[in-house]
Amino acid sequence: MRKTSDRSEEAQTIFRNHGGILRMREALEFGITRTTLYSMFDSGLIERLHRGLYRLTDLPSLGNPDLVAVSGKAPNAIICLISALAFHEITTHIPHEVQIGRSRHTRPPRITYPPTGTFYFSEQAITSGVEKHLIDGTEVRIFSAAKTVADCFKYRNKIGLNVAVEALKMFHESRRLIPNEIMKFAAVCRVERVIRPYLGTLL
Repeated sequence: MRKTSDRSEEAQTIFRNHGGILRMREALEFGITRTTLYSMFDSGLIERLHRGLYRLTDLPSLGNPDLVAVSGKAPNAIICLISALAFHEITTHIPHEVQIGRSRHTRPPRITYPPTGTFYFSEQAITSGVEKHLIDGTEVRIFSAAKTVADCFKYRNKIGLNVAVEALKMFHESRRLIPNEIMKFAAVCRVERVIRPYLGTLL
C-alpha cells in the first residue's frame, strides 16, 4: 500500500506538468483522489484560488491571480473595462471586481470568487480587439488597450466618463496610442462622436 507522501509527490508532479494549476475535475481525471487533494490542501502544498481551482503554493507569486482564476473558471470570457485598463497600465483606478465581457447570447458564468462583473457585447464588439496573454502559465483573453478605451466610452454611464477620459490620456502619454486604431474601435462601439472631441485635444 502506497504511503500518503508518495501519493502527494505524484500529485505534485502532475500539477507541475500542467502549469501548477488544476481544476478539481482535471485532478480527478489525472488520477489524483479527493483524499490526496484535500490532504495537500490541509498541509499547505496547494492553495484554493477559488472553488474548484487549485494551485501549488511553492510556485512564484501570481502576477494577476484574479485574472487567472476567472479565466480558469470561464475560459471563453474576455477581460474588459477597468480590469483590462489595469492590465495595460492605463488607469489609476483599482478594480474591485474582475470585469469580463460576454456575448449577449450567453449566460454569465457562476463564479463565487473572486468578485466578477459581467458586461454584454454585440457579436462584432466581442470579437474585435481580443488579445491572448500567457499569465503564469494560463492563457488569458483580454481586450487590447485601444479596444478597451473605446469600450470604456461605450460603458461610460456604468463605469464613469472620468475613467474613460483618464484612460485615453494615459494611453496617449504611454506613446502607444494610434488615432486611427482608436477610431476604428470607436466605430465598432458606435462612440466616434463621443471620443473624437477628447482625442482631438490630445493631438
